[in-house]
Amino acid sequence: MSENRREGVGSLVPNGPRPVTFDRAGARSFATLRRSVTLFRGFLREQPDPDYFYRLLADDSVRQVGGYADLAEKVVLDVGGGPGYFAAAFRAAGARYVGLDPEVGDFSASGQLVPGMVRGSGTALPIGSSTVDICFSSNVLEHVAQPTRMLDEMVRVTKPGGVLFVSFTPWLSPWGGHETAPWHYLGGERARRRYLRRTGREPKNRYGQSLFPASIGDAIRWARARQAAVALVDALPRYHPWWAQWIVRVPGVREVGSWNFVMVLRKARPGSTNVEKVRLTGGREQCDQVVTSRPYD
Repeated sequence: MSENRREGVGSLVPNGPRPVTFDRAGARSFATLRRSVTLFRGFLREQPDPDYFYRLLADDSVRQVGGYADLAEKVVLDVGGGPGYFAAAFRAAGARYVGLDPEVGDFSASGQLVPGMVRGSGTALPIGSSTVDICFSSNVLEHVAQPTRMLDEMVRVTKPGGVLFVSFTPWLSPWGGHETAPWHYLGGERARRRYLRRTGREPKNRYGQSLFPASIGDAIRWARARQAAVALVDALPRYHPWWAQWIVRVPGVREVGSWNFVMVLRKARPGSTNVEKVRLTGGREQCDQVVTSRPYD
């Protein structure tokens, strides 16, 4: 088998198993250094021009999700959709978008309900079991006091064979404290007090109330503990170029160096044992074979 191709069976699309080709070269063409620089420059404009940054992020994220599942006519639940940046991007890709605004984090709609949005809690989704093709969440998990409960809920509402795409900012990353960074390295409460003294107002993301210390290690351990229900398809630093994605394999270092972490999972079909765990690809995974390697130790 060549470096850039991997054969497998089983499909994320509803037509049933069929041979597929895994395109590692295509994944590399997406996760380029130019993309990383563009996203970083957009991030620097987040405070003065949030519309620019979040539209850029939404468009990039939809392209990334499209590397793991076909989006056309698929039902996408966005847990934490907020003002609608992702709604426009997913609908432009042909998806049937439903957003849930949990009223936490950077994407809170601040009282204005976007068409196609519902209000509810990420830890008690007001959605029926096994009803969505793709369950997506961007930068919400670190704003939830019970992150594993939210992950369990995302698994519950996803159809068998469906995809879960979850990203969050690890607490130990440079932006872990959000607007209080980098002082969160001295403690979340101390960083909050410093921000209050400096600005005269409380931070939007308040430690212990709307911001919690999420970690990559905890997320991967959760995925391993749920292997009967979901398979860990991919785990990677969200904004890094492909050649820097190795960092997520190094415990400790990944918490600081990943900046933002993505975990892609696939819900098991009835009667299946598990699916292949693909190592840091950023591309579509459509294999149903069991492997015993543990690439994220």
